[in-house]
Amino acid sequence: RLELLVKSGENKIQRRGIEGANGSAMTARKRTSSVTNPEKPPASAPTEHKKTAVPGEDFRLAPPKLGVILVISSLLCSLYLYLLCFHYNVDDELKRPILINAGLSLVGFFVTLKLIPVAARYVLRRNMFGFDINKRGTPQGEVKVPESLGIAVGIVFLIVAIIFQFFNFTEDSLWLVEYNAALASICFMILLGFVDDVLDVPWRVKLLLPSFATLPLLMAYAGHTTIVIPKPLVSYVGLKILDLGRIYKLYMALLAVFCTNSINIHAGLNG
Repeated sequence: RLELLVKSGENKIQRRGIEGANGSAMTARKRTSSVTNPEKPPASAPTEHKKTAVPGEDFRLAPPKLGVILVISSLLCSLYLYLLCFHYNVDDELKRPILINAGLSLVGFFVTLKLIPVAARYVLRRNMFGFDINKRGTPQGEVKVPESLGIAVGIVFLIVAIIFQFFNFTEDSLWLVEYNAALASICFMILLGFVDDVLDVPWRVKLLLPSFATLPLLMAYAGHTTIVIPKPLVSYVGLKILDLGRIYKLYMALLAVFCTNSINIHAGLNG
C-alpha cells in the first residue's frame, strides 16, 4: 500500500509539473506575440536623404559670343567669296571643293559649340581642371577651367576632314596617300595631347613625342625637297635653290616639334 501511495503521489506531481510547464509556455508565446505584433506599430523617425554633390553638375560655361563671331566671320567670308568668285578667275572644279569644305566647316563649328559643354562636364568629374593665374585674387580666378577640351575640337576636325574625302574623291586621287597620312599624324598628336593632360608627361618626353607623331606624314611625303636660298645669302652659297634630299624630312620633323611646343608655351604664357 505504501508503495502504491508513493507512486500515485509521484504521478500527480509529474502531471502538475507538465501542466505548469505547458501553461508557462503558452503565456510566453502570448507575450512574444504581443511584443512582435503590436496593435499600433510605432511611427518610424523621418530619415533625411543627403544628396552628395557630384563635381561638374553645377558647372556653367559662359555663353559664346555669337554676335561677335557672326560679325567677324561675315566680314572675312564676304571678302573671301569676293576674291574667289569675282576677283580671281578660279575654275569651277576648284570652286566646288572649296565651297563644300566651307559648308562642312560651318556644320563642324555648331557641332563643336554643342560638344564643348558636354566634354567640360566629363573632365570636371575627373577633376581635370585648372585656374586662370592671370585672374588670381578675383572671383574669376576661383573658377575651375576644364582641361583637355582640345580633344573635342580635334575630333570634330578629324571627322570633317574625313567626310570631305567623300565629296572630293576620284579613282586617280594620288593625294589621298598624303592626305590620310596627315590625318593619322593629327590623330596621333591629339592622342598625345590628351595623354599629356592626364599623365602629366615631363618636358624631356614632350620634346620627342611630336617627332613620332609626324612619322606617318614623313614616310608618305613625296613632294620636292628643295628650298629657296634668301637673296642676301646667294652670293655666299652660290646657289639660288638648294636640294636638301633626305635632310628635308628631318627639317619637317623639327618643324613639327617646334610648332607643337610653341603652342604649349604660348598657352602657358597666356595663363
